[in-house]
Amino acid sequence: METAAPPRVQALAETGVSRLPAQYIQPPEHRPAHRSSSPVPAALSVPVVDLSSPTAADAVRAACADWGAFHVVGHGVPGELLDAVRGAGLAFFRAPMEDKLRFACDPARGAAAEGYGSRMLANDDSVLDWRDYFDHHTLPESRRDPAHWPDFVPGYRDTIVKYSNSMKDLAQRLLHIISGNLNLPPSYIEEAVGEVYQNITISYYSPCPQPDLALGLQSHSDMGAITLLIQDDVGGLEVLKDGMWIPVAPLPDGILVILADQTEIITNGRYKSSVHRAVVNAERARLSVATFYDPSKSRKICTAPQLVSKDDPQKYRDVIYGDYVSSWYSKGPEGKRNIDALLIQK
Repeated sequence: METAAPPRVQALAETGVSRLPAQYIQPPEHRPAHRSSSPVPAALSVPVVDLSSPTAADAVRAACADWGAFHVVGHGVPGELLDAVRGAGLAFFRAPMEDKLRFACDPARGAAAEGYGSRMLANDDSVLDWRDYFDHHTLPESRRDPAHWPDFVPGYRDTIVKYSNSMKDLAQRLLHIISGNLNLPPSYIEEAVGEVYQNITISYYSPCPQPDLALGLQSHSDMGAITLLIQDDVGGLEVLKDGMWIPVAPLPDGILVILADQTEIITNGRYKSSVHRAVVNAERARLSVATFYDPSKSRKICTAPQLVSKDDPQKYRDVIYGDYVSSWYSKGPEGKRNIDALLIQK
């Protein structure tokens, strides 16, 4: 149990607190309040790619180059499975606190320990996100132990296993398309990543008394290769595009694809990882499910030599993924500062 952790955000919100505790107040430059004064052009919205279309590869190419984030539909994942995962997560977070705390993270196991938690970063002086989560270690199967997952929600464990396998297949399908679009062998990025380490994180964002001062999830790019995310109908996810925060409208059967930092390194910056954040609101709780497709911590990630030339020299130093993860959790995400630290100075 996280004995030294702050109270769960959900428990705090349910006390009816009217003012945001100081540890959740973002510095002025990170607050979402400016959104209302700078309207987003109506034409700017995250692309939607139909993977069943004969032009899907071209659409993925454009979305990767222009956005680094896009919805996919026609992906073959049953809508019933998406609903089941969202329903399982909601049932967990609506359960009594004593039931949830039986599956609490063990802080002795590190900043990203499996289980129910609220604080993910290692540094104690960071501003806290207005979020609770349950993190599942799902792949490789040697890491997957459903006994660590809730037993009081009917079908929960089976649903997570089915969803894990489905998201692995979809991630690899997308990575094949992305590799092919760069004239690499279709399996190139998948093989560069190696054995997949997959985590599934269900996040719960409680209603916030002062949403203009807080963030559900601070601005960051994901550290792995690719992230697949679904959300409920509340909304709150935003991606950074041309210096503007663009809301990602919920799409019931859509799955949001988010390119992550290791893909940016492998593609020599041809495709950039997407900076994103979660804002909160005062009225409705929000739930999202993110599936992370990452290398093992011992894996060395290198830029594809086919994408390096005299005119386009290598942009990033090679990195051992475990070192990258340690930096991310100790320094904090703050936009893209971790991948920027790998830039080769010319």
